Amino acid sequence: MPLQRHHKILIGGLSSLVIIYMIINGIFLYMLYLQLDANYNALNKKITEMQAETENKIIELSENVLQTREDLGTTISSLNKQIDQVKAQTSADFSDIIEESIPSVVTIKTDVAQGTGFIIHKDGYIVTNAHVLAGGREIYAVTSDQKVYEAKFYGYSLDLDVALLKILGTYSALELSDSNEVQVGEKVIAIGNPLGLQFSVTEGIVSNLHMKGTNNLDAYIQTDAALNPGNSGGPLINKQGEVIGMNNFKIGGSEGLGFALESNYIKQVINEIANDVLATDIT
Repeated sequence: MPLQRHHKILIGGLSSLVIIYMIINGIFLYMLYLQLDANYNALNKKITEMQAETENKIIELSENVLQTREDLGTTISSLNKQIDQVKAQTSADFSDIIEESIPSVVTIKTDVAQGTGFIIHKDGYIVTNAHVLAGGREIYAVTSDQKVYEAKFYGYSLDLDVALLKILGTYSALELSDSNEVQVGEKVIAIGNPLGLQFSVTEGIVSNLHMKGTNNLDAYIQTDAALNPGNSGGPLINKQGEVIGMNNFKIGGSEGLGFALESNYIKQVINEIANDVLATDIT
């Protein structure tokens, strides 16, 4: 009988342990369920937030695309208007040339001065007058579509007043012609964009060649195309759309008498600078 009672106690104890185990396991499973439910709700909330954020980003991106298209349309319209205006100021000889040349002309700005430059290589190499950069600590180029780029300075010639710059990107470039082929009486245009907002184009003829400059070099083309300080560093272009010189200075007291550094001298000094820095010619 005592043995039978002992068995009952043992069985009762085991049953209690099983019940306790089941209760603990049930509590654990319930807590696990609550945790999974909380995680699910948190994940669902996060997904909802991400969906809302994504929708907002898509809306914002769409608005930006529309604004960019609108701004681009405005810029193109403004540029076309400027081209039409400068075309009206020159003869039919230069009508198409102006349209092709203007995208290669840039405004050069520093923290103390500004002038004009032009692109001579598709990789963004620009020439301008060195005096435009004098005293400046930062150099920027404003392209015909009114985009502003920080310009890298590669070097300059003090004697010829020429500087070489570069901006990032790929561009339409102007071709430097053989200035030894230039003839007195040729029609030319001088292009400038001194303020980065409005192009100026003046027409004239070549009135003399190999003129002596302030550097005592016979390196300048004389023209009656009207020049001004804002034209400094801009191109002097012939009827073939080629650069025959770079507008360099205007003789004081001689209205209507301008000078441009001959293109062959530009090639020479630019290649000297490029070889020193890049070990290659760029023109």
